[in-house]
Amino acid sequence: MIFKVLFGLFLPALLSAQPTGRELLQKIDANMAAKSTITQSKMIIHGVRQTRTIEAQSWGEGNQKSFTEYLAPERERGTKMLKLDDQLWIYSPGSDRTIQISGHMLRQSMMGSDLSYEDMMDNTRLLEDYDAVVIGNETVDNRDCWIVEMHAKTDEVNYQLRKVWVDKTRYIPLKEELHAKSGQLLKRLELKDITQMGVRWFPRRMIFKDMLRKGDGTEFIIEKIEFDQPIPEYRFTKAALKK
Repeated sequence: MIFKVLFGLFLPALLSAQPTGRELLQKIDANMAAKSTITQSKMIIHGVRQTRTIEAQSWGEGNQKSFTEYLAPERERGTKMLKLDDQLWIYSPGSDRTIQISGHMLRQSMMGSDLSYEDMMDNTRLLEDYDAVVIGNETVDNRDCWIVEMHAKTDEVNYQLRKVWVDKTRYIPLKEELHAKSGQLLKRLELKDITQMGVRWFPRRMIFKDMLRKGDGTEFIIEKIEFDQPIPEYRFTKAALKK
């Protein structure tokens, strides 16, 4: 009888120890999203025949605006990308032309990597696009994680089903699987080198693998990042593409 009483007393506490899917998405957004970011990064593309490294500097404001300038290698140097809401323009210094990427072209590989243009443009807070439920527990990289299943709220979202392994103490994803509406696994993402930056935890290295492509995936390495710093409005204009 005493065990039943104790179980009844502690059951509410045990249940409350597991956060809801919504609560986890809120915590992930608090870590990963920011009013603005200024980033220096390196993208290492592990192709079938060769490995390429592309260096860039990026500026972003929420999910509405982003600007990227490629610094190396020489053949990519000076290429720039501007995103305003759901529109994307790319400037090529070789041809001195600016073209708009839209429609199905957004799903194409960006510079031969495992990321599409849509992936690079996506900085929406998870809570805006997904409903979530906690479906279990698992260990990833020696860290206890909640397994969260996320279902898109509308058909317009790039990935209709996402499965995320969330660190129980730092509330940041360590692994993610991105699925089509049919359930087919499209991409896998691993987040590494988790570092505390002020009040947030953030990955220094991310490994993307397009499951429909050959090769060993693409590493995205953040060499420097600043959060919530002012960015001149001119940065997010078409005129800045040719500057």
